[in-house]
Amino acid sequence: MEPSAREPLLRKTSSSYQTFPGSTVRRLDREYLRSLHNKRLYLAVFAAVLGNFSFGFALVYPSPVIPALEAHPSPALRLDQHTAPWFGSVFTLGAAAGGLSTMLLNDCLGRKLSIMFSALPSAVGYALMAGAQGVWMLLLGRVLTGYAGGVTSASIPVYISEISHPGVRGMLGACPQIMAVLGSLGLYALGKYLSVHRQEILGLVLDWRWLAVAGEVPVLAMIILLCFMPNSPRFLLSQGQEEEALRSLCWLRGRDTDYAQEYEQIKDSVRKQSRRISCAEIKDPFIYKPILIAGVMRFLQQLSGVTCILVYLQSIFKKTSVILEPQYDAALVGLVRLFSVAIAAMSMDKAGRKILLFVSAGVMLVSNLTMGIYIYCMPPSHNSTIANQTLVSSANLPAEPTNYITLIPLLATMFFIMGYALGWGPITWLLMSEILPLKARGVASGLCVIVSWLTAFTLTQFFLPVVNAFGLAVPFLFFAVISAGNILFTGCCVPETKGRSLEQIEAFFRTGRRSFMR
Repeated sequence: MEPSAREPLLRKTSSSYQTFPGSTVRRLDREYLRSLHNKRLYLAVFAAVLGNFSFGFALVYPSPVIPALEAHPSPALRLDQHTAPWFGSVFTLGAAAGGLSTMLLNDCLGRKLSIMFSALPSAVGYALMAGAQGVWMLLLGRVLTGYAGGVTSASIPVYISEISHPGVRGMLGACPQIMAVLGSLGLYALGKYLSVHRQEILGLVLDWRWLAVAGEVPVLAMIILLCFMPNSPRFLLSQGQEEEALRSLCWLRGRDTDYAQEYEQIKDSVRKQSRRISCAEIKDPFIYKPILIAGVMRFLQQLSGVTCILVYLQSIFKKTSVILEPQYDAALVGLVRLFSVAIAAMSMDKAGRKILLFVSAGVMLVSNLTMGIYIYCMPPSHNSTIANQTLVSSANLPAEPTNYITLIPLLATMFFIMGYALGWGPITWLLMSEILPLKARGVASGLCVIVSWLTAFTLTQFFLPVVNAFGLAVPFLFFAVISAGNILFTGCCVPETKGRSLEQIEAFFRTGRRSFMR
């Protein structure tokens, strides 16, 4: 089919929610290649995902800080077995509140302004933790940084999916997860450095405070860069700002590309969904099916145990007496996570989403099962420094001499993080932003974030009490069962969206015809 003959077909198919023949979709002409290589698109994505860097930094903040605060000389700041779980879990409660508010912010302020708004609670939260004089200031700081993380969790994936070219949407959709991993790695590295050099940097008491100060840097960089980035063309069209939407798409694709054709497709799709979603429309499979899929995926993602493991990573390693120091183990796991997310980013536009989800869940299943069986079968002397110590308090005790069998929990955790980062980490966020219908995208993405972080809060809050009551093996065996459920859900319910435009994906849910996704 000649390019000149394509335009009538495009107009016809966009108005009837039909899609192009496979050969036409796969044809990469010069304009297509230019739009893929437009550097401005990648700059806009980078500016947005700095919010994910801050999110990853804040999420694992308790990992090196809890041990320091448990040994703090001031009773006002010292954490015990009752306050430590709250310090770890209250972040997720704030994230759930952030997701709830984003249900309104995404549609009222827009995706870009919602991301920029998250900088305010994030900056205040870090300032409270840096200058904390009591546990209440620490907890409030965690709530505020969690709130900011909830806003970015719901806004950034939607923003990226709506500005991205279909040919690189999978790769760019993995960038939030990559930056969150980099943020966690940055926290681990700074935590180790301040632990080693604490006597040279204002003394032992202030080492964890400098971690909070460092968290302000990506927040400031994000707010400055986003001031110069465009808003989502789809959001602008939904607000009736057609000229601004066309300029935005021109900036993102490049002036020497056929961006006007894509603009007409987006405009037609937005026109079909210009009305607000009503209660009656929720019964429509076109609306509730993608929302259910996205919500259940976020629920299962958190039930797999990733947040608990990341928040209490150093304490878990101390409990299982691995052969290396917990700080080095945590950094090593972070590097593995970064490497795996990078592989997922490069392969999901080639291999597809579903195959990576299958591989991811399979690896998590084997890893959690291995960890649970190891802890259950090993003698108590291998599994904790003092048999009757709690998980949190064991993080402050010197490790016993260990043998090489204690590499098993380290390797199992590394493979779990690798499996998570290959699929159920980045792809869950990406699919949420891809499959949700435009008219419900702002509200539904916030709802999915609420489900995710309320689940994470529940798990992180009860993780330590369950470990103290039943042992560390029980949570990992539970996570293994959930990973098996992830495999079944992927096979039965998750559609393949590789290489499809957002309009094609919506057409699939509207009609139920699988030919739309081929």
